[in-house]
Amino acid sequence: MSLKYLLFDLDGTLLPMDNDEFTRKYFKLLAAKLAPHGYDGAQLVEAIWSGVAAMVKNDGTRTNEAAFWQRMTEIYGGKILGDKGLFEDFYAHDFEKARAFCGFNAAAARVVRRAKERGYRVALATNPLFPRVATDMRIRWAGLEPEDFELVTTYEDSPYCKPNPDYYRYVLARLGASPEESLMTGNDLGEDVRAAGRAGIRGFLLTDCLINRENEDISALPHGGFDELEAFLDTCP
Repeated sequence: MSLKYLLFDLDGTLLPMDNDEFTRKYFKLLAAKLAPHGYDGAQLVEAIWSGVAAMVKNDGTRTNEAAFWQRMTEIYGGKILGDKGLFEDFYAHDFEKARAFCGFNAAAARVVRRAKERGYRVALATNPLFPRVATDMRIRWAGLEPEDFELVTTYEDSPYCKPNPDYYRYVLARLGASPEESLMTGNDLGEDVRAAGRAGIRGFLLTDCLINRENEDISALPHGGFDELEAFLDTCP
C-alpha cells in the first residue's frame, strides 16, 4: 500500500532540544510562577511528574487533561482547581521564555512543507502531555504553524500517551488512516519508532537529537537527519 500519511514527533524532532534539560528548566519557570501563590517549588515539580505519570498510564477512558488534574487534586485538594488559571496563564505567556532552551533547524519546516506539496497528509504526533496553547507555541518555535498539520495531539483531546501503541491507533483513527499507509518520524527509538511499530506503522528514526535509552543497534532501521528522511521518502511508493 502506498504511503499517504506522515506523522511527526515535535520535541527533539521538528524542534531540536535535549528533552530532559528542556523539562527541567521550564519546570523552574513554572515553579517560579506558582511560588507567590503558596506552592513550594520542589513539591510542585514532584506533583507535576506524578500528574505526567497519570497521563502516561491513561487507558483511553478519559482525556489526558482529566487524568492530570485528577492526580493534582489528589495531591493538593480542591485548591489546585481554583488555581488552574495560573497554570493556563503560565502556558499562554511565561512559557514563551522556554524557547531559549530549544534549538532551531530550518530543515524541519522545509521537509514538512515539501511533504505537503507532494500530496502527503501530515499530522503532528507529539506526546500529548501539554495543553494546546503550549503545543501551538512550540510548533511556531520550529518555524511552522499549527495549520500546517491536519491533526495535532494535545492533552485536552487525547486519551493515551506514548509509548502506548494505542496512542498511535488513536491518531490513525482520527486521520482515517491505515498503519500500512503511514510513517512515523521521531527521535526517540522507544516512544516513536518502536511504539509506532507495535501499531503496525513504519518508522524513520531522526538522529539529530537521538534518544536510544537501551543503546540498541539502529543500523537496520531507516534513520538519519532531514536530508536522509527526504531521500527515504523518495524511495517510498
